[in-house]
Amino acid sequence: MDAPSPQTDLSTAGSTRAAVVSLDGVREAARIVYRDLSPSPLMGYPLLDEATGVRLFLKQENHLPTGAFKIRGGLNFMSRFAEEYPGRGVVTATRGNHGQSIALAARIHGVAATIIVPRGNNPEKNAAMRGYGARVIEHGRDFDEAREEVARLAASENLHYIHSANEPHLINGVGTYGLEIVEEMERRGEQLDAIFVPIGLGSGICGTITVFRALSPRTKIIGVQAAGAPSIYLSWRAGRIVETPEARTFADGVATRVPASMTFEIIRDGVDEIILVDDEEIVDAIRLLWRTTHNMAEGAGAIAVAALRQQSDRWRGANVAIVISGGNLDTASLQQVFEATSC
Repeated sequence: MDAPSPQTDLSTAGSTRAAVVSLDGVREAARIVYRDLSPSPLMGYPLLDEATGVRLFLKQENHLPTGAFKIRGGLNFMSRFAEEYPGRGVVTATRGNHGQSIALAARIHGVAATIIVPRGNNPEKNAAMRGYGARVIEHGRDFDEAREEVARLAASENLHYIHSANEPHLINGVGTYGLEIVEEMERRGEQLDAIFVPIGLGSGICGTITVFRALSPRTKIIGVQAAGAPSIYLSWRAGRIVETPEARTFADGVATRVPASMTFEIIRDGVDEIILVDDEEIVDAIRLLWRTTHNMAEGAGAIAVAALRQQSDRWRGANVAIVISGGNLDTASLQQVFEATSC
């Protein structure tokens, strides 16, 4: 098969062998993902239940090797890409977790990876990507300007552009955590009333929608965005893609201002609700998770807990799952979170 042109539309550039987002795709991805990963824990904590008023199940994606759920998609994509296009390099944009997933998966499968990050990006995430063997380049004021540089570099160096959301193999890969949740709840003989999921560009919640709509249709799917980066929320309300002029939030993992077309369509048709939370609520949620569970969550990883606390009266007594999507909180941010608290 000929490799796709660097100019290929981003929504299909990574769609090798006409991949689609589907439950079958998630199940097929599981065979690949579990070659290198074990399922992450789904845990309950009495003190957290007491603080939130619900019976809460934490899906601890912060326990995965890169500290975030994205590695599932990276492994699924890169396994297929390395087989289909041997010898070709890849390039992508990130604030960190997607880039770490691509960097590690590329190393595992012998693919050269270039990662573009915005200027001033989390230095510890940059160091982690370099540690996995990726070339890391800083460009632009935010994620979306970094993403524009990826398109230029893909064309000039004949690299394969991996969009961090518009890629079925990524979505199917990260959907495996949804499959784990459903299967674990079935083993326990229990049903979830709701699941709260962070939204950046939406690969995680799209994987959740794909699995839960098929296997647990009565479970409400609640997406969560930062109030300072509400592009998906605004798009969902409008029924069309709405870009924002900036994305300002402590939670860098959800700091995007331009929605992705593929994930927006899945979110628009599959989510029950999207909630906005502010940075103070996110920071409080990080502290709460540490105090009650000793789990370290980054801003994007704690944002769903913040939303649940905001909506606690509505869900009191319910069975609720929360996805801690990542735990890559850098040292400076960690100090900022805890310096004003006695936790």
